[in-house]
Amino acid sequence: MLVSYKWLNEYVDVKDVAPKDLADRLSLTGIEVEGLESPEDGLKKIVVGDVKECIPHPDSDHLSICQVDVGEEELSQIVCGAPNIKAGVKVIVALPGSRIAGNVKIKKGKMRGQVSNGMICSLQELGYSDSVIPKEYSEGIYYLPEDAVAGEPVFPYLEMDDTIIDLSITPNRADALSIRGVAHEVAAIYNKKVNFPAVELKEADEKASDKITVSVTDENDAPHYEIRIIENVKIGPSPQWLQNRLMNEGIRPISNVVDVTNYILLLFGQPLHAFDYDKLGSKEIMVRRAKENEPFTTLDSVERTLNPENIVITNGDIPVALAGVMGGLDSEISDETTTVALEMAMFDHTLVRRTSQSYNLRSEASMRFEKGINQGDISLAGEVAAAMIAELADGKVLQGAVKGSEVQPKNIEVSTTLENVNRFLGTDLSQEQINDIFKALGFASEVRDGVTTASVPPRRWDITIEADLMEEIARIYGYNNLPSTLPEGQTVAGFLTEAQKATRKVRNLLEGAGLSEAISYALTTEAKAQQFLLNESKVTRVAWPMSEDRSTMRLNLISGLLEDLSYNVARKNNDVAFYEIGHVFYQNNDPKKDLPIEQNHLAIAVTGNVVDKSWAGKAKACDYYTIKGMVEELIEGLGLTESISYQALQMPEMHPGQTAGIYLGEKRIGFVGQVHPKMAGNYELKSAYVAELNLEALIGSEKAPLVFEAVSKYPAVGRDIAMLVNESSTNSDITEIISAAAGKFLTKLQVFDVYQGANIETGKKSMAYTLTFVNPEATLTDEEINRIMDKVTKKLEEKLEAVIR
Repeated sequence: MLVSYKWLNEYVDVKDVAPKDLADRLSLTGIEVEGLESPEDGLKKIVVGDVKECIPHPDSDHLSICQVDVGEEELSQIVCGAPNIKAGVKVIVALPGSRIAGNVKIKKGKMRGQVSNGMICSLQELGYSDSVIPKEYSEGIYYLPEDAVAGEPVFPYLEMDDTIIDLSITPNRADALSIRGVAHEVAAIYNKKVNFPAVELKEADEKASDKITVSVTDENDAPHYEIRIIENVKIGPSPQWLQNRLMNEGIRPISNVVDVTNYILLLFGQPLHAFDYDKLGSKEIMVRRAKENEPFTTLDSVERTLNPENIVITNGDIPVALAGVMGGLDSEISDETTTVALEMAMFDHTLVRRTSQSYNLRSEASMRFEKGINQGDISLAGEVAAAMIAELADGKVLQGAVKGSEVQPKNIEVSTTLENVNRFLGTDLSQEQINDIFKALGFASEVRDGVTTASVPPRRWDITIEADLMEEIARIYGYNNLPSTLPEGQTVAGFLTEAQKATRKVRNLLEGAGLSEAISYALTTEAKAQQFLLNESKVTRVAWPMSEDRSTMRLNLISGLLEDLSYNVARKNNDVAFYEIGHVFYQNNDPKKDLPIEQNHLAIAVTGNVVDKSWAGKAKACDYYTIKGMVEELIEGLGLTESISYQALQMPEMHPGQTAGIYLGEKRIGFVGQVHPKMAGNYELKSAYVAELNLEALIGSEKAPLVFEAVSKYPAVGRDIAMLVNESSTNSDITEIISAAAGKFLTKLQVFDVYQGANIETGKKSMAYTLTFVNPEATLTDEEINRIMDKVTKKLEEKLEAVIR
């Protein structure tokens, strides 16, 4: 919400408070200020110019030579390329030595051989955004009012000498989404009075009800809906003051009638809509739900297909507006409009939000309907708007507003006690101080039998319970004035649970392996949520997502980490190794439970090199063994090596030949491997290696106790064995057989060669292992080792049909 300091001072006198001090005080009372901006900052020597003469440049088909009065004794010659430059208009002139937007300095120079003493400026060159400049001036220079005095600074004429306060309004303080609401807030902070000048609405004898009828099919959809009729309007540009005010508030001036509706939106926080009465096609307005697949073309010229979740304004038959969101193309105000049907309404905030989101039509109006409006000022806003249209467009307001439904807001009474306030806030306030705070807020209050009852007006619809009153007292008294107290009572030493200790150990192990922790969004797309699944599950969609990219609760951590890898690689950070610990959200298909099951997972994602190129050697790219080694280090650090096994696994998102399932006993708790090249390409990665495990299963499993053994004083004996096995045989199968057959003296088993190719028959592969034996009590003899190796050989031949080489 952009708030003009000058405009605010029209309703509450804070001229003695500097804008920065006001912004600081607002922030201290709960309304965050994003920043302050004065449009004239950085600009200098920019004045009003009166174009006395304008002739074509002799050596250019688009330039003009202008003689401009800039308040000096002689006219100043300026060459201008704007298509709308002409004699007899007042313009913005940047004199030689001036500064325009972007800190650009203007110098005296020549253009095609003609001297140019400065520059005739457009609004863009003063820093205005294209989105707020009136369309007739978007491609050229801006005309100042005829009464502008040549040579005077241009800033007061455009109200650029104002200060704009950018407020960040939280959903609970939607009352501050208007100048009047902010005025009430500022008045309460500084204990001043607000002054809203009365507006006299002059109505004609002819009744509006003779021109139109209004009906609402369901008052829950539109609790308040009324129409005013203004005849004989003349559509044209708004006066300078209104255009200035809208542009400073970030809104493009369009025409006098449309600008009034936007002005009232800012002033009251009440969205209005103006229909061209003659284009409605009937004398009836009906508010109803849209029909299934009902077509409607909005103001942006897009035809949309509606559904029964949308509220529409109709002419009794076809829609003419999408309630609370956008008007229809066929009934918009145009230069030919002579009669205006002005809508003041209140719509169901849930339906407005659904409609605006489903059609991606977010607007200032829909935002206010969603968050709430002041029910007490709906009709007043319409009266002020009608009076302004009558004044600015020479219109005639017909008598009365035609209403289809009407709310009757009442003050809400909320009670508290002095004891509760002081206990809640830790203060020592008196009853008089609390009464003064309520008075500053504009709440009538009464004290009876020690109970203070505040009467809260409709403009503060966020206050309904005692805790809300406590917050208001604290805000106005000053959060910075609340006393600081230390906790009382006996303290208890904190400790970590076993799961927290295990998770901390996991982090230490992973970071020791060279990984950095990443935190990804828990919300993703439905497609990404269903990738890299450990368990099949339905997705959990968010009821009201901010965007489709963040609409579904994740079922895996890897898709988020791949996004992180992609983000880094796109910025030339090519060697990245991440891990993440976080929840995934499974549905157990239990119709009695709406909420998903949260399961704690661990994921790893690596891309690029694990060893950088240097004088001592070549770079080494990460591969399957890199990621598997990281997983094995983690498993070993948790003491689960004996319980974990690996088996070949097929997953659509993973490389078919470089992916293994990770099993705890008989249960698969994760997987490790290379991301399928096509999937990696979707993230613009050359290659990526990932792993994901069920962390709850890991840290929740029973671990073998850690037993320290003395280093054996007897020598170790090593033997190698090479075999020819079927290519379907896995390292896991072979090591399991060897370990079982070799017995207790086998202390280390390591594969040192794998070969498949020439001189090996098709469907076979050669694998070679080193076995290390140690007897902690005696030296092993050759006979003992030979017996063990014979047993190993026999088991391999029996179970795998291995051929020992």
